[in-house]
Order: sequence, then structure tokens, then C-alpha cells
Amino acid sequence: MNVKKIVLALFLTLLLGCAGTTKKEEQNTQEAATEKSNDVVYNPEENLQKLGIELIMPSKPVANYVHAVRSGNLLFLAGKGPKKADGKNIVGKLGKDLSLEEGYEAARVAGINQLAVLKSELGDLNKVKRIVKVKGMVNAIPEFTNHSKVINGYSDLMVAVFGEKGKHARAAVGMGSLPGNMAVEVEMIVEVQD
Repeated sequence: MNVKKIVLALFLTLLLGCAGTTKKEEQNTQEAATEKSNDVVYNPEENLQKLGIELIMPSKPVANYVHAVRSGNLLFLAGKGPKKADGKNIVGKLGKDLSLEEGYEAARVAGINQLAVLKSELGDLNKVKRIVKVKGMVNAIPEFTNHSKVINGYSDLMVAVFGEKGKHARAAVGMGSLPGNMAVEVEMIVEVQD
């Protein structure tokens, strides 16, 4: 009788173990399918085309620095300003010379310039795994308090290009001045894959 109980207990243990393994394997298969479907949708290069954005090769740095430094799988991008295609920066102080909408556009232009650096460094924006951190600096009068709304021009662009992978941690701060009286300057940290 004891042998029958032992055999029954072993049988139930094996049966439940197999059922658990099957459920776990099924979950892993579903997760892999979800990741695969997300990868199919993820195409920053195509998103740029849809947005009508053409990236221009970044000019050489004007001082003793480089556009980007890679450490492991992180790419640290130097601050970029709102230099337009004609080579001129959007300049002025928010709250005095520029409206909130003009500041938003300046931040968006700075974002396009950072995308050009990323493309130059990586060769393909699809190698961006995630936008990790953004630090936005706004040239503003002391009374100006909408720094976040200005830097949204940058953040909104990153999400439009990279989707969920474009969402990032961020700081948006006011500055008494910026080089050449630029309206904004933004630096960024990006996780990349080979």
C-alpha cells in the first residue's frame, strides 16, 4: 500500500512539474513574440522620413571637445544648440526675445542636430536601444518659468522618432546665458547596441 502511495505521489509531482514547465515555456514564447513584434515596428530611420526630417552631417566642434564619447553601451552626447540648416542659431532669451512656441521650436531643432550626431556616430539610428537622459538648458530671463514646456520640443521629437524607447529621464533648467546667446542647449545620454 505504501508503495502505491509513493508511486502516486511521484506521478502527481511529475505531472504538475510538466504542466508548470509548459506554462513557463508558453510565457517565454509569448514574451519573445511581443519583443519580435516591437522590433518590427521600431524603425527610427523610417520615422525620420515620415516626419520629413533630413539630417545634415554635423560640423566639427569649434573648441577642444568631441561630439560624443562612448563608454560601454552608453553614448554621451555633448550639448547641441538650435543651429538651423542655414548655419545660424536661433538666438535670444525666453521671456524677452522669444515666445514659448519659438523656444519649443529651438529645442526641436537642437534635437534634430543631436539626431545628426547619433547618425554620424552609429551609422544607423536603429542601433539606439533607448534614450536614457536629457539635460535641457534654456536661455531665459529670471522670471521665465516654462523651461519644461520649451524642452518638450526636444522630448516630443525623441518620442516621435524612437517611440517608447525615446521616453527618457530629463532635466529642464534655466540659464542666465548660453554660448552665442543660443536659445537652448541640450545634452543627451543614449543606450546603444552593436
